[in-house]
Amino acid sequence: MRIALPLTINAAAFGARDPSAVVLDLHGETMGTSWSVRFAAPAGTDPSSIRAAIVARLAGLVAEMSHWAPDSLLSRFNRSPSGTWTTLPPDFAHVMTRGLAIAEITGGAFDPAIGKLVDAWGFGPVPVACPPSTPEIETARATSGWSRLSFAPTGAHLRQPGGTALDLSGIGKGHAVDAVADLLHDAGIPNALVEIGGELVGRGIKPDGDPWWVDLESPPGLTLPPLRIALHGQAVATSGDYRRGAHTLNPRTGRPIDTAVVSASVIHETALDADAWATALTVLGPDGLDLANANGIAARLVTEIDGTAQEYLSPALSAMLED
Repeated sequence: MRIALPLTINAAAFGARDPSAVVLDLHGETMGTSWSVRFAAPAGTDPSSIRAAIVARLAGLVAEMSHWAPDSLLSRFNRSPSGTWTTLPPDFAHVMTRGLAIAEITGGAFDPAIGKLVDAWGFGPVPVACPPSTPEIETARATSGWSRLSFAPTGAHLRQPGGTALDLSGIGKGHAVDAVADLLHDAGIPNALVEIGGELVGRGIKPDGDPWWVDLESPPGLTLPPLRIALHGQAVATSGDYRRGAHTLNPRTGRPIDTAVVSASVIHETALDADAWATALTVLGPDGLDLANANGIAARLVTEIDGTAQEYLSPALSAMLED
């Protein structure tokens, strides 16, 4: 069993550990998937109030950034006239700030402004009868792309250049995971494991002193060496087409990826960054590991060609491994 350990340990988490704390589980649905939270409950914790706070927090994020909710702020931005400036609330602004930064670093392999392409292929809220034609793809590409956006972080103003549609599905769940973990921390719950749709973050430790252990999932039918991650102040996100079928687009071509990547997992301090980088590396393929290494990204890529799986680890992930 390979184990990935964090390079730094939070000594304060061990000093404040309560061995008698009870670990509680909460569950629900959001963003078209499920959410779950495990946490070491301090004495007097009311699980129902914690669950209500989580549900409200997630509902607020959906109301801001859902590509599927027609009345969300994102959907209203997508429909806004050319030249319109929209003032973004703090969560939305944070996601756009990080999303645009990662889009630039990855050369657009991650792109938060491909909503028109997503819709053209039927991967959005409205299904399509058949794949788009080349002219339809080129029409969608003409108004897509992060570089068309103008964003002023001071004041959080985002400009609609005309016909551009945001789609934050490659980063939004990651931010939601971070947001719920922050909510728990602010409620006096520093030791927790939060998961939404397979994206996870672990904060603190369990009452027995162990970290929050998570096993990386292998795509069905592929045999890979097990990899267990100690989520202690870390997050992990996985992108891949094996769960929902082929749905990953290369933003630079407007077409499905041709990298043979079936799974890309990234370990990072934040689930937001892990989510976006996993999406980018799915698009870039093994050639993207040099870029990941240059940015200190701990990543595992799995490709499948003719039924044969190949695993690639970035140096940053290899440095975390212990057998």
